Amino acid sequence: MTIVDDEVWTGSRVKAADKEFVIHSWSTQGALNPIPVAGGLGSWFWDYDGRKYLDFQSQLVNLNLGHQHPRLIEAIREQAAEMCYIGPGFAQRSRAELAEMMAHLTPGDLKMSFFTTGGAAANENAVRLARHVTGRQKIVARYRSYHGATAGAMSLTGDPRRWAAEPGVSGVVRMLDPYTYRCPAGHPDPCPVCSGGPHLEEILQYENPRSVAAVILEPVTGTNGLLYPSEGYLKSIREVCDRYGILLIFDEVMSGFGRTGEMFACDHWGVVPDILITAKGLNSGYVPLGAMTVSTRISEWLQDNKFWGGMTYAGHPLACASGVASLQIMQDENVVDNARIQGERLGAGLARLAERHPSIGEIRGRGLFYGVELVKDRQTREPLAPFNASGADAAPVNRIIKAAMDRGLYLTANFNVLRLTPPLVIEEAEIDLALDILDNVLPLADEHYTG
Repeated sequence: MTIVDDEVWTGSRVKAADKEFVIHSWSTQGALNPIPVAGGLGSWFWDYDGRKYLDFQSQLVNLNLGHQHPRLIEAIREQAAEMCYIGPGFAQRSRAELAEMMAHLTPGDLKMSFFTTGGAAANENAVRLARHVTGRQKIVARYRSYHGATAGAMSLTGDPRRWAAEPGVSGVVRMLDPYTYRCPAGHPDPCPVCSGGPHLEEILQYENPRSVAAVILEPVTGTNGLLYPSEGYLKSIREVCDRYGILLIFDEVMSGFGRTGEMFACDHWGVVPDILITAKGLNSGYVPLGAMTVSTRISEWLQDNKFWGGMTYAGHPLACASGVASLQIMQDENVVDNARIQGERLGAGLARLAERHPSIGEIRGRGLFYGVELVKDRQTREPLAPFNASGADAAPVNRIIKAAMDRGLYLTANFNVLRLTPPLVIEEAEIDLALDILDNVLPLADEHYTG
């Protein structure tokens, strides 16, 4: 049996092999027609025909440092030459160095880190640890959330992808989200849902707070609509957790490492979790890597109690070396400052677009973490595509995505919300180009406006 041949890998051959042998995420395989990608650099990637695309998604919101950053590549190459792998039971330099850097970089008293292969695995371990530390079983999570595709992480997840995995892991209780543009409580004053604490406290009354180990949430909801909380929301949640001895877990897999214009999204509100989950921007996804970073209290508990978690690739030397290099690059190249500056430019440009396109119902974002909510009517806020839209219902937004791609701008959407999350190294001219393309494709949304 021959498994290697000398045929040149052209774009058409890549596409054919992909079609026959590759299973793609969250997809009906027969309906796919992926672009064969030949390379990338900075904020751009290109196909085998040389057509370039401005990556306004950072792929899966993980390429914070863009495609093919030379220093990051070199760090991986150097670590590969030194040692590709050693088991997680040994002390190894890149693993120890990254853990030390995380202790200094993360907010408050967060101290020790467990390194995984991504955010889902980190969330799995965080929930397991929270249950062991507290001796309780229930976890409170939100509906408009995504925490990963493994069994436990998917059970924590609230979005519709969870449905196909049910029945899931037991013990998960849900609360509503601070979706201020579409408040699920109708926005009474004061609003218990959008202020956080009162809604959580009511949930706890029904569930018995002494049975709840942790609350897990994204400080800024990522995949499910780029939802930013009201000013006192996280502080209110923190206070309720403290009142009942419940651990607070922040999932900053998407929002961490400069994405919102601060190193971590929770830094905007000065709230520190007991466990911080990160991945994606930790090393821009160049090697699979995630992290669970825990407070001093939990670190001390771990000195006398066994950590019931482990992975063959926990703290993988190549991954940790890329994490060390990534954090060094972010500091040396002022990446967080650039995210803040370019984010202001993006936000101002989007505000100008809203003046010309009535289909823009709301713009929300900080740094380079923006959502643009498209509506049919600004007064009624009827969405351009309904929740969990598919088929004809999703067609209006899909047309916009395709039209942008045809013009060289890669972006995605969550139902009726465009996600604008470019690499944090993006430049002014690239922001302006994206805004120009958006200006040209948004009339496709305006066609459906009835207000």
